[in-house]
Parts: sequence; structure tokens; C-alpha cells
Amino acid sequence: MKENPGQDSVEPLIDYFNQRIPLNAEERLLVSELFKPRLYRKKQYVLQAGDHCNHFNFVVRGCLRMYKVDEKGHTHIIQFAAENWWINDIGSFHKKQPSELNIDALEDTMLLQITREDLVTLYTNAPKFDRIFRVLLENSFITLQNRLLQSISSTAEERYLFFIHTYSHLSNRLSQTQIASFLGITPEFLSRLRNRLVKSKS
Repeated sequence: MKENPGQDSVEPLIDYFNQRIPLNAEERLLVSELFKPRLYRKKQYVLQAGDHCNHFNFVVRGCLRMYKVDEKGHTHIIQFAAENWWINDIGSFHKKQPSELNIDALEDTMLLQITREDLVTLYTNAPKFDRIFRVLLENSFITLQNRLLQSISSTAEERYLFFIHTYSHLSNRLSQTQIASFLGITPEFLSRLRNRLVKSKS
């Protein structure tokens, strides 16, 4: 479902870029022209496994999850993304290959999207965006690397405490099942873990 919320919809993204490298008037205009707003309703797919990831997605408002469903039907959440975060399947986007991942909306969500071709246009006309997106990809790699290290070297309690610290603004917007899937544990184990931590503080 598409929505045309007007020029103001791009302001959060311009603010995001300005916090990293200030933009001039021409660069702000490029952002306004090349990023397209789209509204996704709760439970609507932004990307389905088997499709190509054709957009870089910036979250203006709302919340998304990126996940994989294994052959047993179990859901493994890789990433959540809320306001001022980016989300996409980087491999599918850059290699133009079918994705193995799904991205869907956990709430009604407004995105600003840019295609691969328009991203190249952005780099060509305003080279500073090449640096911005390179840093963005580097940070994404670091985040995924740290998440991998956590999964193989941290206890469930340590992963949960890190999640609460890192995603404190999201914890009340996510269900116990979603948090458990992200942590790689069952909802029942998460419930016991939470109860134990509450008792240890009392």
C-alpha cells in the first residue's frame, strides 16, 4: 500500500545524514528526489524469501523484523529495525540474487526506499554519500559479527541483558516470542529467565 505523505516525510532521513556529514541544498534535493516513501501495514511483507531485495530501506516510523524460516518451520529473527534504522538483505541487494530472508512489518511502518540504480545515481552526483553508505555497511558488518560472537560464546542470560541494553527502546514493542526468536531460545525459557532476574533484584 502506497502513501504520499509529502515533502516532510524525507526530513528524518535528511536529519540522519546531516548528523554524519552536513548536506548542501543540492544534496538535500537529491535525497528528496531519489528516496521514495512507502507505507507498509502491520504484517505486510517488505521482502519475501525467493524475491530480490531491490531497495535500501530507512525506517521513518514503525518497526520491522528480518528473519529466516527453517525447514522445520522455526523462525529465526536476524534483525529488528525501528525509527532511524536501516534494513535490507545486503547480499541480495548488491548481488542481484534471490533472498533467503523475509522482512515484514511488526507495526504500521513508513519507509523511505532507494533502488540500487538510484543509489548509484546518488553516489555519482554527490560522492559524500559513497562514504556515508560505506560506513553504514561497515557498521552493519560489525553488528552482525558481534551478534555471531555472542551466539557462540555468550549465555542466554548475557544475550538477553545485552538485548535489553541495546534495544531498550524496542523491548516494550516486541512480543516475548519475537524476543526469544532473536535470542535463539524458547519463549518459555525467556519467561523463566526474566522471572529469575526479577527475583535476583528483589
